[in-house]
Amino acid sequence: MSTTGTISIYTKEQGAALGDLFGIFFEDINHAADGGLYAEMVRNRSFEFDPIDRPDYDGLSAWEMVELGGGKSSIRIEQAHPIHPRNPHYVAVEIIEPGDGVGIKNLGFNSGLPYREDETYTFSMYARRSSSFDEPVTVRLEGIDGTVYGETKVAVTSEWKKYEVAVASSATDFSGRLAVVTKGTGTLYLDMISLFPTKTFRNRPGGMREDIATLLADLKPKFMRFPGGCLIHDGSLNHQDRDSMYRWKNTIGPVEQRPPRKNNWRYHQTLGLGYLEYFQLCQDIGAKPIPILPAGSDPHSQRYVPIDELGPWIDDALDLIEFANGDVSTEWGSLRALLGHPEPFNLAYIGIGNEEIGEPFFERYTYFHQAIKAKYPDIKIINSSGPFAAGGEYERGWRSARDNGSDFVDEHYYQSPDWLLAHYHRYDSFSADDPKVFLGEYASWGNTYYNALVEAAFMTGLEKNAHAVGLACYAPLLCNVDYVDWKPDLIWFNNHHVFGTANYYVQQLFMHHQGDHLLRIETEGFAAPAQPSINLDRLDGKLLVGANLCEAVYRDIRLINHETGEVKSMTDKVVIGETEADRRLSSELGRNAVVGETDLKTYSLRMKATRTNGSRGFIMYFGYQDDANYVMWEAGSHSNQESMIHAGSNGYRGCLTQSLFSAETGVEYDLEVRVDGRRIRTYIDGVLINDTQHLAPVIEPLYCSSSMDAATGEIIVKVVNVQGADVQSQLQFADLDADHFSIDIYEMSGYELDETNSFEEPKKIAPKYKSLLTSGNQISYEFPKHSVTVFRVRKG
Repeated sequence: MSTTGTISIYTKEQGAALGDLFGIFFEDINHAADGGLYAEMVRNRSFEFDPIDRPDYDGLSAWEMVELGGGKSSIRIEQAHPIHPRNPHYVAVEIIEPGDGVGIKNLGFNSGLPYREDETYTFSMYARRSSSFDEPVTVRLEGIDGTVYGETKVAVTSEWKKYEVAVASSATDFSGRLAVVTKGTGTLYLDMISLFPTKTFRNRPGGMREDIATLLADLKPKFMRFPGGCLIHDGSLNHQDRDSMYRWKNTIGPVEQRPPRKNNWRYHQTLGLGYLEYFQLCQDIGAKPIPILPAGSDPHSQRYVPIDELGPWIDDALDLIEFANGDVSTEWGSLRALLGHPEPFNLAYIGIGNEEIGEPFFERYTYFHQAIKAKYPDIKIINSSGPFAAGGEYERGWRSARDNGSDFVDEHYYQSPDWLLAHYHRYDSFSADDPKVFLGEYASWGNTYYNALVEAAFMTGLEKNAHAVGLACYAPLLCNVDYVDWKPDLIWFNNHHVFGTANYYVQQLFMHHQGDHLLRIETEGFAAPAQPSINLDRLDGKLLVGANLCEAVYRDIRLINHETGEVKSMTDKVVIGETEADRRLSSELGRNAVVGETDLKTYSLRMKATRTNGSRGFIMYFGYQDDANYVMWEAGSHSNQESMIHAGSNGYRGCLTQSLFSAETGVEYDLEVRVDGRRIRTYIDGVLINDTQHLAPVIEPLYCSSSMDAATGEIIVKVVNVQGADVQSQLQFADLDADHFSIDIYEMSGYELDETNSFEEPKKIAPKYKSLLTSGNQISYEFPKHSVTVFRVRKG
């Protein structure tokens, strides 16, 4: 017989304000901007692609020569007379034989340029020619086979000039081409060849792709973090370098004057979606902007601006605030007005740094913090706590935040569903007097319904701890299916379709129904749910050693039983190596060798280890059950800077803790991993490096939170059931007095855990709506297995 539990919502007991809790994070990863949200249809419009961006790029990438009806030509990239010094390259089409026309055509992103019947497109280009000024230049929307869907003609003079025309398509073709051809003699010079849908989001010229931006707006996010992510600080310190850190002043002004940039995700970034476009997009979707700036500190390559040269970098932060908020009498406020937006953007937050590790960043952060607070005391400043959920650099970030009085600390973690469930109470003990948490990047390594379900459960924990957690956003946001750098992602698209994942619809539920203040909520009387079949008191299994992009020699490998003191010699010597080629061919676990097995509760695996060549360090596995379930210690990982403990759980991997360590070639280290139940400590030469707990998930009967919408007076209740069984419940609304209540219910349920949304079924997994009318202040409700349910309760 099933047990009915009680969920009590105390409607008069308000808790912490929820503020701007749930938002989104945009980073130009997975071609999220160029070839994605930024609606430009032409790839390599300015002929600035370069091997610096990606080894197979050149100035003519995505372009092909056109020679029609006996025409002959040559095309080349030149830079002697550019339209602007920051955009130095352009194409020269030399007409050898005009035939029926010669020129170039663009291949676009994905399968091509997407044309739709009766839709109009805005074409523009900069052009000049050396002769034949009476011979028009023809612009054609074409299919792969040359079928013309629309064309127009322009007359080009001898001086660089921008030409802009509208062209309509007579057909739908998502693999189209854009051709620019002419006849006559001499040479035709072209640059900044562009094609936008005339219908962009909010009809902004040169704006955002309507379908993708609409999905963003439909989330109703409280904020939008931008532009990164690792791309803000992974680069040169010289703002004029192509591979510089992300410098916001390079992203404003006419697009033809913005410099080309190497994106650290290994492709070209036009910066067409720059800071003005970002602020406008935030305004258009009702989200507060949260810009993130570099601090002259690159932890990837250990490049740091000297302290006495930080002035221009700090000025960048102060100038950005003035650009966003200053009145038109200020230097940067007047530039904003000149660019078409005299009204301020009301910037309230700014972040310094992203996933920072090492003392050099935190030393520099203090200078930014003090300068910003001195000039703009009301701006909320976000500090960094590294790329992982725990460890030495995480603690360093929190110490810096407390010492400086930061308003927020940016936490990032990508974890397994088991980790999210095990850490549901992560923020319960955080103090309201500390800086608040900005959970700036998180996800559970998948886009299945189960991933979304577990994320929903975890999000109720974020909401219930609004005293400590102020901001949170899933990451990454966008992914072009043909240019995948990272997955999972919230929204997937190609050049003509887009869909939100199951994770998207969970985020949407929490954003639409966030509320303004927490309400106290308690559960009692529920039957204990079935728990995962995990050994809760030990990490038993095989023991392995491996190599991380190096050759390593292990010797004197011993297993120490700390209960008996017994020392067991496992093997005398293991030599193992891994190259880049090995890594591409093997699983993510890399090259390794089994050295033993144990079922002990308390033990140490200890050995001597030497790197004989290579770029990284050592790997040790313990608690290894199979390739999907294991614990791993990497000493000298991630550019040979870190010591990390990872856990694999049911095929998902996440980092439990991280600290700094670099392996040196030819140096012998004494490595020890000590396991006490599920506590893990690592030592190098007797010095404690990592100390963490590998918590096992404990499934709760239901995951619940409640809030009040101040504008409507409605009571919001969120309930997540991750169990494989329905849960019968009685909801009691204490102190809510009325004869009748109306309840709107939004629910996700009835899906297999491995189901996903897709281009073919974009809303296979999505909330469904129903309503109830009830008398009295309590209702009975059965929460379906594997469900996410939101109630909105109002009188009458």
